[in-house]
Amino acid sequence: MEHAVDQFRAFNRAHTRFAAVLAPHYMDTDMGVAEARLLYEIAKRQPVLASELQDLLGLDAGYVSRAVKRFEERGWVSRGRDPSDARQRPIALRPAGQAAFDALDDATRAHNLRQLDSLGPGGGALLGHHLDAARALIEGGRGDWHIRTLAPGDMGAIASRQARFYAEHYGWERPMELLLNDVTTGFLRDFQPGREQCWVAERGGEMLGSVMLADGGDGIAKLRLLFVEGHARGLGIGDALVRRCVAFARDAGYRRLELWTHTILTSARRIYAAQGFELIDSALHKMFGEPVMGETWSLDLSRDAPPATP
Repeated sequence: MEHAVDQFRAFNRAHTRFAAVLAPHYMDTDMGVAEARLLYEIAKRQPVLASELQDLLGLDAGYVSRAVKRFEERGWVSRGRDPSDARQRPIALRPAGQAAFDALDDATRAHNLRQLDSLGPGGGALLGHHLDAARALIEGGRGDWHIRTLAPGDMGAIASRQARFYAEHYGWERPMELLLNDVTTGFLRDFQPGREQCWVAERGGEMLGSVMLADGGDGIAKLRLLFVEGHARGLGIGDALVRRCVAFARDAGYRRLELWTHTILTSARRIYAAQGFELIDSALHKMFGEPVMGETWSLDLSRDAPPATP
């Protein structure tokens, strides 16, 4: 975590310089960054209450009041009356304020474009992708992730991320990475449309989790490589991914769905048990170095599906 703190501070220093946040006047106006942001939020949310702006931006009530008063004096905003509560005075832009905001917004977009262009071919798009993922993580939305099916590049990303995770948390290094690459390469090489599929949980362009279903032969499907990023756990992603696998296997006509996991992967085991899987075999192995207990779980697809989790 100390390293993450250092990374976060280093990014903040780079960003404030790159975005000219520390300039005394925003975009060559007589406004500071906070005041310009207030004008932006008024324009996007009007009519809006001063208390809402204060809560949204984390600004002092006195500062918001003084800034809105300056906007009033310039003829940029007007403050109405709420018929149901005379104490509430919603703020809205007047024509002069709309014109001032439009000019400022155009200047900001032009500045941003120049900055992103300075990153070279593809640099702006790459930064935008990572910033979208970072924003989604910071905002912490629980319902804004979605599940999609296989796309180009997914197999490499799945193998890479899981190899790093298992090396860091369990010490399963080269042997695990070899296994992950074998599984993902074989899945791509032998992919059978309609019989096999991969699902990815995604938020803001970031892969939060994934799972694969492969044909194991003789009417048996194999659930492979279920994984959810640590910061995305608790959102129901693992459960949703396994449900996709089970539903797909039933629709494809498989009679049984099996998987191989490890006793120490307790979160995954809870998901499997909740979905109706049963532990049918366990054996100690040294595939990854130190002895570890492997487990085989199985789900009889001829049974009725368990009720959905509330």
